[in-house]
Amino acid sequence: MILEACCGNLESVHAAVTGGAPRIELCSALELDGLTPSWDVLQKARRQYPSLVIHVLIRSRAGDFCYSAEEVSEMAAQIEKALELGADGIVVGALTPSGDVDLPALQRWMGVVDDWMLAKGFEAGGCHSCMDAYFFQGLVKRPSVTFHRAFDACREPFRALEDLIGAGCNRILTSGQAPTALEGTALLKELRRKADGRIGILPGGGITPENARAILEATGCTELHASASIKKEGRKVTSAALVSAINAILQ
Repeated sequence: MILEACCGNLESVHAAVTGGAPRIELCSALELDGLTPSWDVLQKARRQYPSLVIHVLIRSRAGDFCYSAEEVSEMAAQIEKALELGADGIVVGALTPSGDVDLPALQRWMGVVDDWMLAKGFEAGGCHSCMDAYFFQGLVKRPSVTFHRAFDACREPFRALEDLIGAGCNRILTSGQAPTALEGTALLKELRRKADGRIGILPGGGITPENARAILEATGCTELHASASIKKEGRKVTSAALVSAINAILQ
């Protein structure tokens, strides 16, 4: 089982690692539900913690998840930059005004991930046949793609589930379309059942040491996403103690 800690600054990254989180979602502006982090923070986190799995939130602005063509292009460039700076994966999401997954936007972003992976394969292999060998041996790893909690605003969650599987996403971060993951356990369980191993379901939203076990048992999920944060000088920072307490439940 895996705990993913949501970190909005470098101090939070330090706390997440201290608390034992093996993976983080790196972002900024948690008070706005998260935006793309600064590249400086990503570079420092990558340099200081080379074995930490870092998934980077790509969200260019606050507000809804309906993006213009210009915003989709802006976030495509951010994905490429994040991967160049050492991100292990990205966290994205986009919806149509009617509340469906914006597949053209998502496919554009997935294309950036695939192009980056192919470029890395050519760098490693030097030729097409060598590149194939690198892919076959698993030496060129495709960055992970998580569809974030825009999913909780989808009008048809099971249709969205199939759309995201078809698009090649690795997991869905969701509270089960409820205010908290604890309240959304029924839908989370059904999403995991229907996914049938084709995509991961990552419960997130109000995860605490007090409810983490209940969420895992009710849903059958094997990952949790938590900010595990406290207020410090008017801002949210990750608490190493809370991360440690939640992480202990997953062991």
